[in-house]
Amino acid sequence: MSAPAYPRGGLRLPRLRALPALRAVPLTARLVLGLGALLLFSGWLRTTALHAPFWIDEGLSVGIASHGFLDIPGVLRLDGSPPLYYLVLHVWMSVFGDGQATTHVLSLGFALLSIPVAYWAGAGTFGRRAGVFAAILATMNPFLTYYAQETRMYALVSLLALVVAAALVRVFVFRRRAFLPLFSLSLAALVYTHNWGLFLGVGTVVALVPAFLATDDRRAFLKDAVIGFGAVGLLYAPWLPSLAAQAAETGAPWSEKPTLGSIFGPITNILGGKEVPLALALTGGAGLATVVKAQHAPAASAEDRARTTAIWTLVVLPVAGLAVAWTASQVTPAFTGRYFAVFVGPALLLAGVGLANAGRLGLITLAIICALWWDPRTGELEGKSNVRLVAAKIKADVYPGDLVVSVHPEQTPVLHYYLPEGLRFADSISLVRDPLIFDWRNALDRLEDAKPSRVLASYVSSLRPGQTLVLVNPIIRTASWGAPWTALVRKRSAQWQRQADRNPSLVRIGVQPRFGNRRLPRGVRATLYRKTAAPRDLAAERRARRALEAGA
Repeated sequence: MSAPAYPRGGLRLPRLRALPALRAVPLTARLVLGLGALLLFSGWLRTTALHAPFWIDEGLSVGIASHGFLDIPGVLRLDGSPPLYYLVLHVWMSVFGDGQATTHVLSLGFALLSIPVAYWAGAGTFGRRAGVFAAILATMNPFLTYYAQETRMYALVSLLALVVAAALVRVFVFRRRAFLPLFSLSLAALVYTHNWGLFLGVGTVVALVPAFLATDDRRAFLKDAVIGFGAVGLLYAPWLPSLAAQAAETGAPWSEKPTLGSIFGPITNILGGKEVPLALALTGGAGLATVVKAQHAPAASAEDRARTTAIWTLVVLPVAGLAVAWTASQVTPAFTGRYFAVFVGPALLLAGVGLANAGRLGLITLAIICALWWDPRTGELEGKSNVRLVAAKIKADVYPGDLVVSVHPEQTPVLHYYLPEGLRFADSISLVRDPLIFDWRNALDRLEDAKPSRVLASYVSSLRPGQTLVLVNPIIRTASWGAPWTALVRKRSAQWQRQADRNPSLVRIGVQPRFGNRRLPRGVRATLYRKTAAPRDLAAERRARRALEAGA
């Protein structure tokens, strides 16, 4: 078929008969005002936890970004992540500082930008109504709301994936070649932001199949595909040596191989509850079916056929990407709900299109979803880690030269962020030269080899009498620590506590926080030990304790 005309208006919004004054306002102005209202509302919704304390991963983000701009790519060989987000965060921190709220605002900006981009993505291919529905969904989506207030890359990943999906449809379905550079740049930026962008990248290749089958000029189509994906390959090529080194030495030992059932939890997470996927499957699916049926009508236009192809492309994109991610995690586990950020953009776009074409039922379903999404539960961000509280409670008892030992090794950067300057840091593996980052290279093997008795003895010997050793243990709240890394950390935590209590050169002087009968929080507990001038006689202490018990 010949290239269809680019849709101009598409499906119209309901007429506002009760507001003649509003109808007199030019359409462009109404759209600007509407998007502005959505941005203001979303800004209110997504700033309830801007001052929430950092947790483990946020401490790593700030720590990595605190290195020199040109040093960050090399530093990331220890971490396993691509560099784009950390480079952006470095520039942001150099201007606005590294505070909790200021770094959260960067993520907020990415989440807010998703709203006009969602409108552009929907309106440009399926009409203004679809654009408005997609923008409203982007305004309220709890996943975006949550990660708009966390110093991590997931809001940026969601935004870039949305751009990739929209550009893919424009270029390869509606044959708007002017968007080819945008497709290549956005996909390259995505794979430079998170490794799961590679899985979505494979999904874009698979999603070309329905577009290729529908096009009349397959030679030009293939030429554009070679140019578009070739540009992504050229842009990503400089990172390939680092990716190879990361793949060989780092990984996600804290993750387990996913089962088929593991897919559904993250899907409900990005869609904000178990009810929403069902509502979207029923109502949104009916709306998508309406668009698909339109191509079979006697008066079907090239535009109708193109929209049907676009829907199949948008369906195949996340499904293929998820299939690749799940399969890859069977070999090297790296499967967790927040990584599903790469599917948020395509899902919101597809949901917006489906609901927009489902008539009044689509409007009612949208209202119900927004009601379900009204409370995004961002209060959980406040309780995600207690490291800030613990640091505040012990900072008066530690002095330069004292040693902080994090038994959960990747907690070191966030501990370093909150504790006073001049302290030395170590983890349950070795002394830490750079407390701004954790070295994930062969970390599981190194932790297995690091026997607590031997490592603790070396730490104690590095202290002078009167100095303090702060042992920071993770609070094990549930039995979910079953992955190879977390299971070993759990085991080591108990071992380190016993070894420190039994060490003849250490005297316990305090514990923070004290829980009493309160529910255990997420985070850590710090036990403070003072090195004595002379080793304690543990046998004599035990005899005295038995004598006291006998006398009682």
